[in-house]
Amino acid sequence: MRYYVNVNAERDGDGSKERPFKRINDAAKVALPGDEILVAPGIYREYVDPVHSGTEDARITYISTTPLGAVITGAEQVKTWKHYEGNVWVCRIPNSFFGDYNPYTTLVYGDWYFATPNKHTGCVFLNDRAMYEAASLEECIKGEVYECSWVPEESIISGIPNRTQKKMRRSFMPISRA
Repeated sequence: MRYYVNVNAERDGDGSKERPFKRINDAAKVALPGDEILVAPGIYREYVDPVHSGTEDARITYISTTPLGAVITGAEQVKTWKHYEGNVWVCRIPNSFFGDYNPYTTLVYGDWYFATPNKHTGCVFLNDRAMYEAASLEECIKGEVYECSWVPEESIISGIPNRTQKKMRRSFMPISRA
């Protein structure tokens, strides 16, 4: 069986070529061993959790109809940033935005993690670059080089397009609310 997915479909469909699903996960819920899921180009902001797995002889395949045209990302665009002070911008996002899992309430931990457990599993990106998490708003305002970075000199940003020409720390600070 073939299922079709197109993030730009006018409305959710049944997975047929004429009425494609809008989300890859909708196809993943119904796909069985041997099925093929054809995904139209676009950015799919979703978590894909297949219900069934394929077998060695009958795999479930997910194919972009245009090579490298379909992008699956867990990232959401946030366009509600407001200037706070200096080079610091803030954005308030309700916990409900994250659904069942809020990565900013879960600390990074494990037997491999030797740093102070004060960083969360979530990440904020600016212009396709990951920001460093700060422990406080004051730390964000300071804008100092993050010495624990693999490349400390890249832990500050110079000349953010359409924002400022000053240097700012590549950091963010989640605010947890119970």
